[in-house]
Amino acid sequence: MSTAAPCRLERAGDKQVLHLVGDWRLPHLARLDGALAALPRLGPAVSLDGKALAELDTAAALLLVLTLRDAGLDPATALLDGFAANHARVLELVRARLAEIGVVSPPPPRGWLAHIGHAAEQVWRLVVGHVNFLGLAVAAAGATLARPRTLRLKELTVQLEAVCLNAIPVVALVTALIGVVFAYLLGMQASQYGANIFVVDGVAIGMTRELAPLLVAIIMAGRSGAAFTAQLGTMKLTEEIDAIRTLGLSPVAVLVLPRVFALMIAMPLLTFVGDVASIAGAMLVAGPMLDIPPPVYLDRLHTALALRHVIVGLAKAPVFALFIAVIGCRMGMDVSRDTRAIGASTTSTVVQCIVAVILLNAAFAVTLQQLGW
Repeated sequence: MSTAAPCRLERAGDKQVLHLVGDWRLPHLARLDGALAALPRLGPAVSLDGKALAELDTAAALLLVLTLRDAGLDPATALLDGFAANHARVLELVRARLAEIGVVSPPPPRGWLAHIGHAAEQVWRLVVGHVNFLGLAVAAAGATLARPRTLRLKELTVQLEAVCLNAIPVVALVTALIGVVFAYLLGMQASQYGANIFVVDGVAIGMTRELAPLLVAIIMAGRSGAAFTAQLGTMKLTEEIDAIRTLGLSPVAVLVLPRVFALMIAMPLLTFVGDVASIAGAMLVAGPMLDIPPPVYLDRLHTALALRHVIVGLAKAPVFALFIAVIGCRMGMDVSRDTRAIGASTTSTVVQCIVAVILLNAAFAVTLQQLGW
């Protein structure tokens, strides 16, 4: 845009003429606004001269029309002189739509009841979305099991390595340390009554039935569930999922099912690793702290730990895995197309998975209690 003033006001007889000069477009809107604000007060009769006007877009035309309206003039009555046909059409369009432009008032503040209702609605939509996605995954799994050759074994193997083999060290370390802490806390109380040997019972039953499956599920929610969301969200951002659809393939079958199957296979194995590691960690402190040597510890373990407790813990694992994988994949598939949304969805995935695992574990506890297990 040239350095000349974009507008000037001249008097012609009993009316004023506003001359528009140069490039009136969005990039120069700040300068145009300043030039219009510096004009003398506009009279009741103003005509617009566009002979020297080079370019005009709707943003600049709207600024001009709003300036006339703020001066108390009716923009529809302003005469146009010397405007090119395309510039005149732009200005006429803006003048015709001026009545549709209103001031957007902020929404009224919500009360506490409205906040609760809004939150409940959001949670309901989230749950409905997860259930719908679970249905899609189950339908795709049924189609894959009916035709096993369609299962992508290479992708399944890659996911198994990521969610199972690579997770063994962190699962073993965390569960072993929890076993040490659990045995120490139980031992502090049991030693007061000379019941040190019952620490073995508490650690064995508590870890295999409840704590090991729950801890492994929480670890996998933060590790694998978040990874699924980040991977699929990035693929959506880079339009790889759209490319899969363009090839006539189902993203659920190609991307979701290998992750779901891999996590459902890995979770029972990792839970068993957690059982062994937690019992071994408790055995390490049982000798020096509780005077329970390893042979006595193992003998009591065989007596106290019924097989059903181990089975219950292992049976929970694939159910936890299904929900973690479905939530992680669904949040990744539904992520918005911007990088900030990937981070928000990943964080939300971890929270949702942990909440889902705790609720499922509570449901298992109540149900098994009613069944006498």
